[in-house]
Amino acid sequence: MSSPTSAPLRLGIAGLGTVGIGVVKIVQTHAEMIMRRGGRPIEIVAVSANSRTKERGADISGFGWEDDPVALGRREDVDVVIELMGGENGAAKALVETALKNGKDVVTANKALLARHGTELARLAEANGRVLRFEAAVAGGIPVIKALTEGLAGNRITRVMGVMNGTCNYILTRMEATGQGYNVLFDEAFKLGYLEADPNLDVGGIDAGHKLSLLSAIAFGTEVDFDNVVLQGIGSISLDDIRLARDMGYSIKLLGVAQMTGRGLEQRMTPCLVPETHPLGQLQGGTNMVVIEGDSVGQIVLRGAGAGEGPTASAVMGDVIDIARGLRLPVFGQPAETLTDAPPAVVSAGAPWYLRMTLLDKPGALAKIATLLGESGISIARMRQYSHDGSDAPVLIVTHKASSDDIAFALAKFAETGVVVGDPVALRIEEV
Repeated sequence: MSSPTSAPLRLGIAGLGTVGIGVVKIVQTHAEMIMRRGGRPIEIVAVSANSRTKERGADISGFGWEDDPVALGRREDVDVVIELMGGENGAAKALVETALKNGKDVVTANKALLARHGTELARLAEANGRVLRFEAAVAGGIPVIKALTEGLAGNRITRVMGVMNGTCNYILTRMEATGQGYNVLFDEAFKLGYLEADPNLDVGGIDAGHKLSLLSAIAFGTEVDFDNVVLQGIGSISLDDIRLARDMGYSIKLLGVAQMTGRGLEQRMTPCLVPETHPLGQLQGGTNMVVIEGDSVGQIVLRGAGAGEGPTASAVMGDVIDIARGLRLPVFGQPAETLTDAPPAVVSAGAPWYLRMTLLDKPGALAKIATLLGESGISIARMRQYSHDGSDAPVLIVTHKASSDDIAFALAKFAETGVVVGDPVALRIEEV
């Protein structure tokens, strides 16, 4: 490690929103501590944002200013560019490329950028002898990137899974706690500022899918492949599903799962049932959790704040301090040229399934469904028919292990029975 009297590490920050100002506050508040831990002073020399005069709760008057954020990547007095603007293309991509080509290291929280262009940016960084770090892009303050690239580097990773979008977890757990429906809690999350400008990035699973694709690349040594992440949001989850799952001993989570199988790389970000006794099932509010399984370490669980000024800025500064210390690792834990192009596995391994449907209240209706499931190669583990008023009967079925193909085939055939009212709901029960 270099001496504390070494020349300072000079930062240029693009984006002074919540996270950018959080970084400014940490540097200004903890300068002495950061110098001791990083082995050299760390200082901000220049910034860029949409407005120079906006009140931000931190003093930026002593920093150089660039109207064009890409100019930060060309400044001779900047050693590390911190990209916090967001966006998978445009100025963010141009800045990162410019910085790497001009001999700057880069720290970013931009999961969308890396999910779309991570492999090519890793090659660019390594071709120019630079590092590109992105701890803040996945699970906020949880050091999951560092865990995979460093602490667990001696393991063959068998599975990565987790709850990686706090907004979705907030909505689902509030539905369970308050008895209010999805639409009401969606509006509440919007008013609290928890949703992205495009809410579908959150509730549609896209944001969490970006994160999963990055973890997959590190865990399994593959090129980033967001396009083959199976995505399903939480908009179809009803209050009935929340209640019935709990009645059977499960919680519903938007769960990301990545694993390398004999068919290829399986990546999915979908609503699943998990046992309410597992740490994933007990996760409340906007908290994130990542579970990593390795052949030597077994299963480890990382839990913490997945977003917000402090946690995300903390992750950014962890990367900056590592650069100050002289730690230089390949972007995805191994040289980019060694990352494999793994075929996507589109068919999930067998698992139990939760099936909820409404049947016409007439003789033989349930028998038709049971027969159809049997003909589809699906056996029933548990079944409950709930009391009701009127002509329709809610039914819940938990299957033994079945493939997603068999479940899809059975669902398609349900409409032909003439006894199913509306669309049935099918959710995988993840074995955690």
